[in-house]
Parts: sequence; structure tokens; C-alpha cells
Amino acid sequence: MDRAALLGLSRLCALWAAVLALFPCGAQGNWMWLGIASFGVPEKLGCANLPLNSRQKELCKRKPYLLPSIREGARLGIQECRSQFRHERWNCLVAAASAPGTSPLFGYELSSGTKETAFIYAVMAAGLVHSVTRSCSAGNMTECSCDTTLQNGGSASEGWHWGGCSDDVQYGMWFSRKFLDFPIKNTTAKESKVLLAMNLHNNEAGRQAVAKLMSLDCRCHGVSGSCAVKTCWKTMSSFEKIGHLLKDKYENSVQISDKIKRKMHRREKDQRKIPIRKDDLLYVNKSPNYCVEDKKLGIPGTQGRECNRTSEGADGCNLLCCGRGYNTHVVRHVERCECKFIWCCYVRCRRCESMTDVHTCK
Repeated sequence: MDRAALLGLSRLCALWAAVLALFPCGAQGNWMWLGIASFGVPEKLGCANLPLNSRQKELCKRKPYLLPSIREGARLGIQECRSQFRHERWNCLVAAASAPGTSPLFGYELSSGTKETAFIYAVMAAGLVHSVTRSCSAGNMTECSCDTTLQNGGSASEGWHWGGCSDDVQYGMWFSRKFLDFPIKNTTAKESKVLLAMNLHNNEAGRQAVAKLMSLDCRCHGVSGSCAVKTCWKTMSSFEKIGHLLKDKYENSVQISDKIKRKMHRREKDQRKIPIRKDDLLYVNKSPNYCVEDKKLGIPGTQGRECNRTSEGADGCNLLCCGRGYNTHVVRHVERCECKFIWCCYVRCRRCESMTDVHTCK
């Protein structure tokens, strides 16, 4: 091993020593770091060395084979959050920590009680359901597999019966609740109790989104390609589709009162008779505008962000730049083009140049 490799290894050891010293017990939301590639491979680190709270570590020790699914669930949630908000003022930016796992992955937004907090908790809970359920269907675990309740029966009149491997989303939802939901009764502070109740509700809203978008897939059986009998099974939708549903829920999220008596209720008094549905996303505090940098809150602002000059949507320079205007830069692209195969045996290409206008917020 050369000197550079030894130096890199010593730095990595020092980094993990800092993680364990600064963050011995984990905190709500820090499990999300497992979805970041630079964090490492959780299976190699072991449950005791992961940024999990005590309940999560205990569950991890009992079911270590679920670690790859937990990591994949976190990755799915982070990726979809970035995708859904890539053109908005808040673009689901993750925190930059010198020691991964020592602070919440999404920084201020994870505890702000805003609409962004609601989306983060919902999409991460949904990601965990999706990855665990998919792992069950793939036969990667012994205690779950396909949904056994959908293996007999069907509809004789419509000419189909249950078969194949239906995704056991109920197991995925059970595990997500067990891993993520922290009992409210263990919290004393009023403000913490409201935020925790809100986060628990949004966790469940994310899980409900996965269940709501389950679809029925069928395959035909018969002579010469006829569809005399159909075998059907239930399958989860793509996580992108689930992300779109949660983004729609985000756009129509419900603001709740910052005081809880027996249950949560809407903030506006004239709307309190309207029931809160279990698939609604809830928030307590209004969001900042995310236009200007706020180092205290970890908000980077939109200065320097690339925008679309001709768009009227969220990615348009007018909205994204918050009315401050934008700068235009000419970017020169050089690439190979008009390639031809010459006998024998090489490829000849032309060198093509193009100029593109790039607009960035002032």
C-alpha cells in the first residue's frame, strides 16, 4: 500500500472516530445519510456504527439483512426529492457535513415544520416502503415474500384469477412504521410534540401514497395467443409516479395549529370542521422564500442558479431569481460529430462547435 493510500485510510478512520464521538446515539432523520453514496456501505460498518437512534439500532441488530433495503429506501427518497424540486427555489439540497451522519441530512428543513419538512418525511417513508417491499418480492428475505393473501380466488365471471407474485406492500408499511415512527408519549415539550405528531402523520401519508398507487397487472393464457384465462397480480408503481403524487400533495398541503389538545386540527378556524385525511401532507410553519442566502438556517439562496429565460414556470428566470434579474453567459461546446467508419479499421469524426446561452440568477 503506497503512502497516499495509507494517508487516505488514516483520514477515513479519523472521520469515523469523529462520527462516533459526536453522534453516539443517532437522532430522528439521521438514518437518511445511508442513502448518500459517500457515506459508505452500511453492511460493512455494522449497526452499532450507523447514525441510527437506539430503537433503530435494536431493529437493525435483529434484522441486519434489511440494511441494503434501508439504504436503497433512503437513496430512492433523496433522489426523488431532488428530481421533484430540481427547478424550484428550494431544490432539496442536502447538507454538507465534514463528518457524514453527525447532523441532519437536509439541515434546517428537517426540523422547520414547513411544507418542505412534510415532503421530506413523506418521500423518505415512501422510499423505505418501496425498497423493502421490492426486496420481499425478489426473494431476498426469509420472513417476507409475495403477498400470500392474493394467491387464491379472483373473478371467474371476468375470466381471471390471482397468480404470479403480488407485492406485499403491507409488510413494507409495517417495517417502515417500526423503523421510523417514534412514540409521541416519549416527548414532553409542546412544540416538539406538535412537530413530532406532524412528522408521524406525514410518514404515514408517504406510505399511503405507495399503497394508493398499487396497480393490477395481468398476463393472458390461451391457445394461439387467445386470452381465455388471465393471471393477475398487484404491483407497486414506479417511485417516480409516487413522487409526482407526493409533490401534488405538497402543493395542496394543509397548515395545522401549533397547539394540540386531543388531535391535530387546521390552523384556520373557519376550516376546522373539514377533516384532515390520512394522506394529506401537514405543516405548521410557513416556508421562507429561499431567495436570499441565510447562513444561520443553511439556506443557500438562488444566486448563481441556472434558469430558463423563456419559461413562465418555477424554473423561469423571473420566479427563480426572485425578480433580481439574471446574467447571460455564452458557453462553447466542442464535440465529435458526423462520424464515419473507414475500412479498415477506424472511425473518422469531425470536430463540431456550438455556442449556447446560459442564464444564471443575479
